[in-house]
Amino acid sequence: MGHRLGFYKGEHQPDSLFGRGENIAIVRRAGIYPENQTMATEDWNKIIAFYLENAPDTILAPKRSEKIKKGLARFTYKEVNYANRPAMTTMVKILPDQRGIAYSDGKREQSILTFLSPDLEKTYDLGFAATPVDLYEKADTLYLTMAGVGVFPNDLPGGSLQKLSKSGGSATYNAATQVIGGMQRPVQTAYGDLNNDGLEDIVACEFGDLTGNLVWFENKGQNRYSKKILRAKPGAVSAIIKDVNSDGLQDIVVLMAQGDEGVFLYTNKGNGEFSEKRLLSFSPLNGSLYIELADFNNDGFEDLIYVAGDNADRTPFLKAYHGIYIFQNDGNFNFSQSWFYQMNGAYKAIPRDYDLDGDLDIAAISFFPDYVNAPEESFVYLENRGDLNFRDFSFPEATSGRWFVMDAGDLDGDGDIDLALGSFVYFEPMGDSTGLGKRWLTKGPSVAVLENMTR
Repeated sequence: MGHRLGFYKGEHQPDSLFGRGENIAIVRRAGIYPENQTMATEDWNKIIAFYLENAPDTILAPKRSEKIKKGLARFTYKEVNYANRPAMTTMVKILPDQRGIAYSDGKREQSILTFLSPDLEKTYDLGFAATPVDLYEKADTLYLTMAGVGVFPNDLPGGSLQKLSKSGGSATYNAATQVIGGMQRPVQTAYGDLNNDGLEDIVACEFGDLTGNLVWFENKGQNRYSKKILRAKPGAVSAIIKDVNSDGLQDIVVLMAQGDEGVFLYTNKGNGEFSEKRLLSFSPLNGSLYIELADFNNDGFEDLIYVAGDNADRTPFLKAYHGIYIFQNDGNFNFSQSWFYQMNGAYKAIPRDYDLDGDLDIAAISFFPDYVNAPEESFVYLENRGDLNFRDFSFPEATSGRWFVMDAGDLDGDGDIDLALGSFVYFEPMGDSTGLGKRWLTKGPSVAVLENMTR
């Protein structure tokens, strides 16, 4: 807080605030850390005194009233034999039409996109200088969102959108060509026709770090795009394109993390113009990560599932407010919280009717579970019993990897929804006294599958 207000231990800003190399100039230009104090020293000292007087000495870890139930009768765990150890899986996708799985490994020396057959055997892989973090397929064309110089926090405009195509009936993709460049650490892209001209536009979550943008790229045809900024702040992490007011124009729903966390609606006004409305606000400490729209109470209006659990910053203790939230839609796209499931370090939650009983269940992963008391939080399956009453389950192999990404889809074509989990093990997790981290580094999988046995 002091740095943001121009208070430093020395006379000047420490260089460590600005990162390295080209990152320094970007952050300095943005004026994130003022050179001079922005308030009186006596007022700043009052703020410090307030915190010292009122902050608790310790924060106790949240404890469950009931343990997560063991056993996933509905799923069978399958581990992919081929692994890039230590695994740094930054994306996993179940390909449609029973074509297997694609996943990326984001090592600094070389990032690899690997394709697996439906029986989880490696078919081929492609190498890239940057890290793929999102994948979108359209016919025989593949669009890859590349984070840039790595997935770790930075402000460098090294991210891009790469296009790969197949030709002549080939089963493999040709070399990638860049469609959009100069993106600040993009983490997700969404696709849709935002101006009703018949061309598919793109919304990009350029998360960045201290700087960044939420942008949409207007498709001008022939691989040409015009960049338009929706929100000139870092932290855009999850975007959904949807006509929420049924006026025939595609709107945008976005989850923002970093300092100003919340859910925002960008209502499409036509002619490429959008109006911003804040739907929900969250604490800057929440660690917002994911949203999805889904109708949990079958009233015809899509509710909002929200995941908070990023615990990689400056306060890496377990937090009682981390977990999965459901916000109910009143029919006018106003949301109020109707359900919460505490889950330490929750990273993603995918609502689907996994048991085919007509309501939405939830599959969730954690990147920062309670390793000592509840390591099974690494994966939790929440079975919907009706009226937002869920029973939680995990399985013995839940701690086989450190699950960072997840996707849902019908891998084997039998009509039910399977799951693919991707493990990211760059370092041993803080607070892990179980030995899991060391095992992951040498023996952990890159990808595992939970095959749904409902059908």
